[in-house]
Amino acid sequence: MEQTSEPALHWKHKVLELLYWRDVRASGLVFGCSLFFLLSLLSYSIISVLSYSTLALLTLTLLFRTYRGVLQAVQKSDEGHPFKRYLDQDVALSKDMVQRHSDVVLRRINGAVKELRRLFLVEDMIDSLKFAVFLWVLTHVGAWFNGLTLLILGLIGAFSGPIVYERHQAQIDQFILTLKSRVKDGMGQIQAKVPGAKKKSE
Repeated sequence: MEQTSEPALHWKHKVLELLYWRDVRASGLVFGCSLFFLLSLLSYSIISVLSYSTLALLTLTLLFRTYRGVLQAVQKSDEGHPFKRYLDQDVALSKDMVQRHSDVVLRRINGAVKELRRLFLVEDMIDSLKFAVFLWVLTHVGAWFNGLTLLILGLIGAFSGPIVYERHQAQIDQFILTLKSRVKDGMGQIQAKVPGAKKKSE
């Protein structure tokens, strides 16, 4: 069990380090490249953006390989291939890793299908009403923004939100607690008036 959860924990730790800007260079590179990619999609098709991006990367590696080759020939050194360290790394996906991630994806899909069935068939009136309000809000969000704009805003929020929260944690936590309390009181009043609504056990 420890071996199964260790890679996932390591992956989550790496993502959190990027979002909290622990290594400014790495976070800046990931954020800049991701933002540039999404902004490019506003003007060009995804095929063009992917083609130009991979072509630019290949051009850089070709130029660097040629430069190091010429440098080694001039200096008469035998340092070998400049990307040898990366070429020697094992990038093959193991069967265990694929199986583990497929099980996780399958569990999530099954859980989502059961939850949607519960909401659409109105097992709990309040939950279905909440879902209806959420869908109604999404119709307005869709009228204001397209999916790509939301992705760009989400990326900016992901790289700025954790830092803002870390610096103003006490005030944000207090605001969230107050908001939750008000929403809970409002939902309690609605639940009392809706016939057939189940009362949640505390």
